Amino acid sequence: MPFTLRANYQPTGDQPQAIRQLVDGIKQHAEDQVLLGVTGSGKTFTIANVIEQTQKPTLVIAHNKTLAAQLYQELRDFFPDNAVSYFVSYYDYYQPEAYIPSSDTYIEKEATINEEIDKLRLAATTHLMTRQDVVIVASVSCIYSLGSPVDYNRFILELVEGELIDRQSLLLQLHNLQYERSETDLVRGSYRLRGDAVQIWPAYQSTAYHIDTLTDRIVSIKDIDPISGSIVEKETNQFYRNKMALIYPAKHYAVDTASQKEQLQVIRQDLAQRVKELQATGKAVEAYRLERKVNYDLEMIEQFGSVNGIENYSRYFDGRNPGEAPYTLLDYFKFNQEKFGLDSFLTVIDESHISVPQIKGMYFGDRSRKETLINYGFRLPSAIDNRPLQLHEFLARKQQTIYVSATPNDWEVQRSQGRVVEQLIRPTGLLDPVIEMRPTGNQVEDLVLEIMKQKKIKQRVLVTTLTKKMAEALSDYLNDQEKITKLLRKNQVKIDEQTEFPQVAYLHSDVETLDRSDILDDLRAGKYDVLVGINLLREGLDLPEVSLVAILDADKEGFLRSATALIQTMGRAARHVEGRVILYADKITKSMQIAIDETKRRRQTQEDYNRQHAITPMGINKPIREKLLQREDKDQDKDSAKTKNILLKISQKEQLNLSAIDPSELTPGEKQALIKKLRTQMKKAANDLDFELATIIRDKVKELENT
Repeated sequence: MPFTLRANYQPTGDQPQAIRQLVDGIKQHAEDQVLLGVTGSGKTFTIANVIEQTQKPTLVIAHNKTLAAQLYQELRDFFPDNAVSYFVSYYDYYQPEAYIPSSDTYIEKEATINEEIDKLRLAATTHLMTRQDVVIVASVSCIYSLGSPVDYNRFILELVEGELIDRQSLLLQLHNLQYERSETDLVRGSYRLRGDAVQIWPAYQSTAYHIDTLTDRIVSIKDIDPISGSIVEKETNQFYRNKMALIYPAKHYAVDTASQKEQLQVIRQDLAQRVKELQATGKAVEAYRLERKVNYDLEMIEQFGSVNGIENYSRYFDGRNPGEAPYTLLDYFKFNQEKFGLDSFLTVIDESHISVPQIKGMYFGDRSRKETLINYGFRLPSAIDNRPLQLHEFLARKQQTIYVSATPNDWEVQRSQGRVVEQLIRPTGLLDPVIEMRPTGNQVEDLVLEIMKQKKIKQRVLVTTLTKKMAEALSDYLNDQEKITKLLRKNQVKIDEQTEFPQVAYLHSDVETLDRSDILDDLRAGKYDVLVGINLLREGLDLPEVSLVAILDADKEGFLRSATALIQTMGRAARHVEGRVILYADKITKSMQIAIDETKRRRQTQEDYNRQHAITPMGINKPIREKLLQREDKDQDKDSAKTKNILLKISQKEQLNLSAIDPSELTPGEKQALIKKLRTQMKKAANDLDFELATIIRDKVKELENT
């Protein structure tokens, strides 16, 4: 189907000129363009119009899952008749394999996969195999290794009503597509037998197939609800056409049995060569360790088709040469382009000033960890080729690109060769916020008084601090009614039974995949009045209820208080008619001056436009979308949410479940022994650069010490 944009409004302000310039650039085959758009100017709507006018499959890259989820929901609403997909890392918890030489500590890979996100990832690649009206919103996980699109497309099972097919042959083909047989419940990526019927739940869709067979003939194919078994309308299933169902692999890595046997033999040959190399350099222990580990992995692959860490052998199964870049989502877009005879696909990099450096940095962090594993005999050298793309490889694979940012870096501007399209006017006439300066001496006390004013008029507040410790302490303080009452009385603020106290939340850096979106929705809905954070309250957050942004310690020059960070953070107040920013600072730094001057420039441009067109600024009334994913245990307290499903491997025989530790049940001696073990694990996590896990363990240690 062609891309058809559905919205109950038309481009306004300077959106029409931005759309026109971007479309002209694409038609003139411009490789790179920049859309410099202020927050709230409708950059997503502009991009949606560009997609509709150019009719190109589009990859939208965001630098975090919160922003990606928001963009996905917006574009899905703009293109309800087209294939809009979501592609982010499917891990709720991920501990990468690592080795710490200083303490001779090996850490096995551990991961908890979110099944719903896995389904959305598979749906994204399957869409690229079958149609050209595809928009995929992805995090930077799109530059990580994925199976070959050619192999993935080759493993398609077509089932047609009336077709003659041997039942055992059908089951064998499902096995080759990595579908598992279930004797009881039908789960995603599985099949089960019910008399003469075969029920299959494709890994990438919400419905299952009920296939009636009789004497090796497919009698009928029905779409069913996999839970209730009730029949659903086939018209809602894009993979069912003209009495034919298309079934794609249950996983991205699809390898036929014959090819797998050949590659396993190659791995054994490389293993023998590597063992000799280690032995020749006096590394007998490493040689023994590698031989034992790889042989175990190969036996598991032969017996069960997979093993924990099979991605380390992806170079062999993909047929790649040493050092050759892995297949990624970009290769699936290339496959789509060639299949449908398109001249190019479109790449949109949202908040490019953050996303591009993130893409650049992924390769180096991954390589450092892998090299240690290889040098100490835990992995073959081929493991280094299971990696994210390097920046130059990404640039060679992406196609016509639009860098979207309110504060683009010089790098993007240079890449675009001056093709910078400004979008400073908001459709509702809203202005950039008014900026106030206040001293840091009594910033918390002053902030509390401001929050109480906002609470009375039912407006929301964002507060940014410099450290997680300060953010947590501030959140606890603001939620303490007794302390707030004492402060208000000190400042002679009237308090009575009708006085409402603010509800405050903290946006953790270690929350689960989609919880951040829920916290932001709760802020908008009024469950929370204040959100405190560090670096998460910057790019892309669409919070029209927020009228005040408070930046504590604004004069502490650094990454969190750079000109770019300040402009982005202040922009969160630009979606409210009464938007304002308070900078708590004792001096004006260079970064502050740049940010203040740029914000004033934009506000002046907006005021001039409003005056010229007789526009009165209007607030945004934006509905809160339905949750992207429904999850259980939403009302857990903070401590249990932070430690949910985190298992620490103390030794080969001992594991610790952080969520199961109850300090009240431990003796003083047991507490001390446990604290010692946890401190060791905290240091291991920090050495492995897993600072989020180290922080969680640190908090648990503090809890034990204080009880």
